[in-house]
Amino acid sequence: MKILSVRFPTFLQRFLLLGIGCLGLLGMAHAPSALALIADSSVYSYRRPSFDGIGKQYMGREIAEVMGHQGASWLERSDRTTEEQPQKMLAALHLAPTDTVAEIGAGTGYISLQAAALVPQGQVLAVDIQPEMIELLNSRIKSLRISNMTPILGTEQSPNLSPGSIDLALMVDAYHEFNFPREMMAAIAQALKPMGRVALVEYRGEDPFVFIKPHHKMTQAQVRQEMEAVGLTWQETQALPQQHLMIFAKG
Repeated sequence: MKILSVRFPTFLQRFLLLGIGCLGLLGMAHAPSALALIADSSVYSYRRPSFDGIGKQYMGREIAEVMGHQGASWLERSDRTTEEQPQKMLAALHLAPTDTVAEIGAGTGYISLQAAALVPQGQVLAVDIQPEMIELLNSRIKSLRISNMTPILGTEQSPNLSPGSIDLALMVDAYHEFNFPREMMAAIAQALKPMGRVALVEYRGEDPFVFIKPHHKMTQAQVRQEMEAVGLTWQETQALPQQHLMIFAKG
C-alpha cells in the first residue's frame, strides 16, 4: 500500500510531531495523532467533532464515533432480528457452502455466527480491532463448539487478511466508523479473490425516519463514491427494513 505524505515547513512538522496543541486545534479527545495527521493529510481533513463524530472528514462526510466493546449489548439486543432481519440479509448474499467470509467489525459475532452456519465447508474470519471483542469471540466459539470461525485482530488500517484469500468481505453497520476508510478498504480489496465481493450494510442516510445518529447512517451515493475510490464497482442494492445492503466487486 502506498503511504501518502506531504511536505511541511520544518517548524510546523516539529510542532505536529510533538503534538503541542493538537487536541485543542482538532477538538476533543478524538483528535488523531500528529503522525497520523501527517500521513493521511491528502485524503482527510479535520474540523471540530460533531456530537456523534470524530471531526475527521473523508470524501465529504464526517467519520462516526466508534461504539466500543462497552456497547456490546446493543449488538445482541433482542429486537435486532426484526429490526434488521439479518437472516434476509445473509440469504441475499447467496453464499456457497465452501465460501470464505470475512466480517470486518465483527463485534460480538452476532452476524459471523449466523454466517458460519451457511458455509459449513468454508470458514468465517471474524475481524475486529478491539482485543476485548476478540476475547469475547474466542469464548463464544469455544462455548458453542464452532469449528469454522476464526477471530482475527485487525488494525485501524488493515484487517490483517492474506491477499486473495476471501470470497466475501461483509461489513454490517461498521464501515461508517472506520478511522482510515481509504486504507482499510484498499487492504480489503487486496484480500478478495478474483471473483470476490464486498457487502456493506448501512442504515439509510437518505431516510429521516430511520432514527439513528446522523453520522451512523450513510447514503447509497456516499458509499458508492467511497468504494469506487478503491477500485470497487457497484453491483446491486437490496432494501432491508431500515438499511441498505450494497454489494460491490473488483473492477
